[in-house]
Amino acid sequence: MNITGHTKAFAVLGHPIGHTLSPVMHNAAIAALKMDAIYLAFDVHPDRLMDVLGAMREMGFGGANLTVPLKEVACRGLAKLDESAQLLGAVNTVKFGPDETTGFNTDGAGFLKAVEEAFGGPVAGKSVFVLGTGGAGRAVALACAGAGVTAISLCDADAARSHKLAVEIETKFFIETVNVVAIGPGQSDAARATDIVIQATPVGMKEGEPSLLAPDAFRKGQWAFDLIYMYPETAFMKAAKKGGAQAANGLGMLLHQGAAAFEIWTGVKPPADVMRKALEKEVYGGKNP
Repeated sequence: MNITGHTKAFAVLGHPIGHTLSPVMHNAAIAALKMDAIYLAFDVHPDRLMDVLGAMREMGFGGANLTVPLKEVACRGLAKLDESAQLLGAVNTVKFGPDETTGFNTDGAGFLKAVEEAFGGPVAGKSVFVLGTGGAGRAVALACAGAGVTAISLCDADAARSHKLAVEIETKFFIETVNVVAIGPGQSDAARATDIVIQATPVGMKEGEPSLLAPDAFRKGQWAFDLIYMYPETAFMKAAKKGGAQAANGLGMLLHQGAAAFEIWTGVKPPADVMRKALEKEVYGGKNP
């Protein structure tokens, strides 16, 4: 890669950020398209995010992705939000213009596409259990509500956050069957009763961390989707499979939300197949997933 005075910079920001695979897929796309650009990763504390985004715009960055725990901070701090960010209450994609910075959210659409790809069908008509209602979990829950699920159960250590999200879903989408489930033994029954179980907490990002849900929270015929993507099989996936469910990690969601972000920044549809191969090589070591 030849860095010049004209090289356009893009980046992912998070805290921490060492786990990210976004540079892997975006730089693969940049190379395939022969663009004079580079995609980097920076650890940014939430308290510094808005200052950093302002500096990036002044420095001429083309765009940025945001990951845990910055998505909701950006949604509150940016003056201009795309409809996707307004709807989902979180920003995972930032586009820098000459005079303004705009926040988008590609997580919801990326998740829906990844689920259909992984399990062979849409979420419409199914009931879902969302474990974790922070930035990513919130986006996933709202995306599911908008895509026509029949019922949603929300589970989080912060019950107030889940209750707030439940009210929002009921108000925006007129779904009456929105339940809030407290973290604890009772969550197994609530999870097992649904068609799709979604793991949207950071638990499992560190090697050796156990799944928050035991095998008895799953059943045959269920779909289990873990938003964590850096391992071929997460602890959550192992528990789900042991309980009889089909399971997938978040690599497909990472790919599809990233491809959408790339197009927002550049106006160019990226080579998703190239991005996928780069991610799979990193996670699966060249072996078929």
